[in-house]
Amino acid sequence: MGTPLGSDSDTSWLGTPIDVRPLFATELASLLDLLRTLVPADWEKAVVPGWTVRDLAAHLLGDYRGRLGWATPGFRPAFGPGETLEAFIHRANQQWVDLHADTDSATLVGALERAGTQVVRRFEAADLDAMGLGVSWAGAMPAAPNWLDVAREFTEYWTHRQQIRHAVGLDTDTATRPLAAVLDTFLRALPHTLSATPATAGTQVQVVIDGPPGGTWTATATATTRWSLAEAPAGPPAATVHLDAETAWRLCTRGIEPTTALSSAHLQGAPHLARAALQIVSIVR
Repeated sequence: MGTPLGSDSDTSWLGTPIDVRPLFATELASLLDLLRTLVPADWEKAVVPGWTVRDLAAHLLGDYRGRLGWATPGFRPAFGPGETLEAFIHRANQQWVDLHADTDSATLVGALERAGTQVVRRFEAADLDAMGLGVSWAGAMPAAPNWLDVAREFTEYWTHRQQIRHAVGLDTDTATRPLAAVLDTFLRALPHTLSATPATAGTQVQVVIDGPPGGTWTATATATTRWSLAEAPAGPPAATVHLDAETAWRLCTRGIEPTTALSSAHLQGAPHLARAALQIVSIVR
């Protein structure tokens, strides 16, 4: 896609800030409750290509430890020569999972509870107005407003819990408040998704997610060759994409591809703009 949109100090184009801090404690409790119900065979079930439930639990522990400063002897990930951010993240994730390949499930759950509790406290005390880590999939690089960094981390934990649920035969947890927060965070990728799509200033593209967790997100093409979520809707949009919540979050995390999402989406207006919006990705690939 185009040049990162967050390369200056104005991040208003990301839209209205959101506060997910109150959701972390419940998310951790839900994860621990889920893991404690698993039987030994569940831990070996495939979650994503190459990773089992055990691997993904270890990865979540790595997410927690990363936020706590990698307080693990012998593990200090660093960029290799010429390594991209995406390559570094994937390499470090795999190295961490490999390091814990022989860790038993009870030890993993205990470590997740201890580290997760510290992470919850850290996020609950976070200053949302400060600047945080960059969010590459939103184009907010090299830094993002802390509210987005914190929200991005919440979506990571929530998404991985759903992947574990699916691996063991459970449906998505559709509790409205956390799912609404996840969708709202994921849709902050819409301006970056459209950044390579030329349009006249003032052109608007809407994504509408139906149901209680959903809402409407309107990206507006601006005179500075970027798209923004900060502008109010002004008349009929040039294109609208309607999705259900399940399709939306799975599309954003590439649990399904845009061609699959298209089969259940309802598109209105300019086809090229609607199809461009369906290319949204809200994870590091």
